[in-house]
Amino acid sequence: MIEIVDPVKTERLALRPFTEADAEDMLAFESLPEVARYLFNEPRTPEDNAKELATRQGQTALRKEGDTLMLAVELDGTVIGYTLLVWLSEEHKQGEFGYVLHPAHHGKGYATEASVEMLRIGFEQLGLHRIIGRCDPRNTGSAAVMERIGLRKEAHFVESEIFKGEWGGELHYAMLATEWQNSRWSS
Repeated sequence: MIEIVDPVKTERLALRPFTEADAEDMLAFESLPEVARYLFNEPRTPEDNAKELATRQGQTALRKEGDTLMLAVELDGTVIGYTLLVWLSEEHKQGEFGYVLHPAHHGKGYATEASVEMLRIGFEQLGLHRIIGRCDPRNTGSAAVMERIGLRKEAHFVESEIFKGEWGGELHYAMLATEWQNSRWSS
């Protein structure tokens, strides 16, 4: 079991549980069409944002299979995005991670920094064997982040689902615990 109470510090960021005070920062990026473009939700309204924030405030631990750990990505006192880790299978020691950042903060290495810490939590604290990441093939920035941190591209599903009214695909990336241990990121 993993529970995050205190912020996980990186060189420039703090990854921490969401609080009620994050509503305005969260809405600043969650309401943007370019943020929702590759996500299953639409741009959030203030009402949608409040409901989602309430959900995220309860996602601070991985106690059992199916749980999600959702952490705010904070830069200089402002929440600029989030990162998550889902415990997919206890028996098979599998997880999935993801991240979303405000577009004003793209291209600065923040997604890489936050993602590395979520992988560290999954592999080094939870003891996962394999962690996956998925993205829309058109989301080249997200694919580049996963490749930069050493995940392997395992699959490209072409027109595999109807996504927001059109055929969409999905890229699947993965890393094994042994690959993590041999990476430059491992403790």
